[in-house]
Amino acid sequence: MRAPLYLNASAFVKIMALILLSMFLTSCGNVKTENPVTKTNFLLDTLIQITAYGDNASSAIDQAYDRINDIQKKMTASGDDSEVIEINKKAGLGFQKVSPDTFYVIKRGLYYSQSSHGRFDITVGPLVKLWGIGTDKARVPSEAEIKSALLHIDYKNVVLNENENSVMLKEPGMAIDLGAIAKGYAADEVVRILKENGIKSAAADLGGNIYVLGKKPNGSPWKIGIQDPFEPRGNTFATVDVADKTLVTSGVYERYFIKDGKRYHHILDTSTGYPVENGLVSVTIISDRSIDADGLSTAVFALGLKDGLRYVEKLPGVDAVMVTEDRKVYTSSGVEKYNFRIVNSQFKLEKLSE
Repeated sequence: MRAPLYLNASAFVKIMALILLSMFLTSCGNVKTENPVTKTNFLLDTLIQITAYGDNASSAIDQAYDRINDIQKKMTASGDDSEVIEINKKAGLGFQKVSPDTFYVIKRGLYYSQSSHGRFDITVGPLVKLWGIGTDKARVPSEAEIKSALLHIDYKNVVLNENENSVMLKEPGMAIDLGAIAKGYAADEVVRILKENGIKSAAADLGGNIYVLGKKPNGSPWKIGIQDPFEPRGNTFATVDVADKTLVTSGVYERYFIKDGKRYHHILDTSTGYPVENGLVSVTIISDRSIDADGLSTAVFALGLKDGLRYVEKLPGVDAVMVTEDRKVYTSSGVEKYNFRIVNSQFKLEKLSE
């Protein structure tokens, strides 16, 4: 039995936004063939909503939430106990055996750490803990604290033992944080479970990680709104039409605090130790797998507009929508096939100059 869900005012507003999103998804196209089953929960530090169509929808969604809870228990970097926490406790001491789930997510995280040349780095844990963004301990650390934390961040010092499913952090003080990729894995697992239960049409929103399974029951694609990075969650500036795709957005609006009039967001620059400042406010990745879209949304954001777009263009089956501080929108070459439309006149589509 799950514990009751108690929400503060901010969480209530987010739930209402999710409900409105559900109404938007199910009403567009005049869906009449089936009634959806929708359930909302709070896991992975975010509000999650799953909507599914079919005779087995309710049971399938319950199974999906059980799986998300299992992933959270294994991969959280906060709290008293998880497989990731045990890895971090043994930093500099030796290997820690983990489940196939955690091993796979760490291995995939290392892939994106390497391919982005460390702009995305799963060993960012010391910086994440130092800043405390998204918690009641958020603060601006001192220069000395940041320099010290940076000494412990280097994905190259993570060692994997494939035969034993074990992980080692070479240096004391290192810490893995899977917050930028675990939700993506969870979304992929949700869709896998829904499929195994015979669900052919569904939409899952894991706090901005959206995955739509199949088409809507009437045969039309899902029209998904891309979050307006200047407004509360649930406000969109553009839409795409997709089926069997995932959209993951990373932006400065997600988790932040304001100190002395300056906003400090949660996407941290592993070269400076401070939140990334490169003119971007959001990056949305469209792909087939949410674990890839999740890792890429952070990596591309950290790489910046030009390098980020070049990075995406080299990846088959991956597209990006990037928004800058002046509300200019840049997209990869494949986005047009999703019927991309800007629905807020304050935003303007631009092309990147060579």
